[in-house]
Amino acid sequence: MARFIFRRILSSIPVLIGILIVTFALIHALPGDPCIAVLGERATEEICEAYMKHNGLDKPLPVQFGIYITNILQGDLGDSLRFHRPVVEILIERLPVTIELGLAALMFAILVGIPLGIISAYRHKSKFDLGTMIIANIGVSMPVFWLGLMLSYLFGVLLMDTPLTLPPSGRLTPGTYPEPFYLVWGWVIEGEKPAGILVFISRLNILNCILTFNGGVLVDAIRHLILPAITVGTIPLAIIARMTRSSLLEVLGEDYVRTARAKGVREFVVVIKHAGKNSLLPVVTVIGLNFGLIISGAVLTETIFGLTGVGRTLVDSITSRDYTLVQGFTVIIAIGFVLINMIVDILYGILDPRIRLS
Repeated sequence: MARFIFRRILSSIPVLIGILIVTFALIHALPGDPCIAVLGERATEEICEAYMKHNGLDKPLPVQFGIYITNILQGDLGDSLRFHRPVVEILIERLPVTIELGLAALMFAILVGIPLGIISAYRHKSKFDLGTMIIANIGVSMPVFWLGLMLSYLFGVLLMDTPLTLPPSGRLTPGTYPEPFYLVWGWVIEGEKPAGILVFISRLNILNCILTFNGGVLVDAIRHLILPAITVGTIPLAIIARMTRSSLLEVLGEDYVRTARAKGVREFVVVIKHAGKNSLLPVVTVIGLNFGLIISGAVLTETIFGLTGVGRTLVDSITSRDYTLVQGFTVIIAIGFVLINMIVDILYGILDPRIRLS
């Protein structure tokens, strides 16, 4: 297993370099001047010349790319042209928003989609199966931005002042800010600058509230996350439900399933243990692929629900020609894809003993 993981890491390095090259070429091929995009009406010829020289944008493109690769190897993603701050600091602030949203959406899609697919396959051609597949097809067809707006209007306006009301925007109620766990635990004295990893973990609101046993803020954070998670997770849920149903239907027709039933094995054990486990391989693949769908859906969802995460920041950075920020965020997202694919490959070996990873 260790050798397999090591080989996967080595094989992912050319992929990451290729992504960097393509992103670097595309972002520099976009029409427009980064100085004008950032400074607007203040951008005179003299100011833009000094701006380009200060940020190294006057150098040839191969030289710029070489400097960027060298900085990455040293753990430096550069400084944002728009915010004049290190890209790493901006990532520490905004990546937790997208991670929290993505994990919540993925959990929603898996915990609802897989049971629906299993029940639909078991009750094949029943009214439940027909209704589930109709809902799944509708879920795949609904645009993310429309669903987000409809959910905000329903739970934030129509159901206002009722037990079912939910916050239509933001991560927390204004004025509600949980104290970072590193201050509560006494790891950092107030006034000192904490390490980046501590700040990153503390900005994961749900995890920070659990670490500090802050139940009130935890409930508030979860309530704010429900609508965005449903919005992002609806399409993956529908895809997972359909794939689970079709995969399980195929396995339920195998000889070993009929043999298990003939031996008197309980139906629940036959469906879940014998058929269910063997039908999960394509489902795991779909779940891994839906990671990208969740990231792309987060771009619009973060805008609709007023969340300042990676998706929203990345779009703003592209329009403002903030090359270093776009490239830095792209590297992190690419690393996320590589890790997800690696986890999927490892799960193959766990689910199917016939697969040998050594």
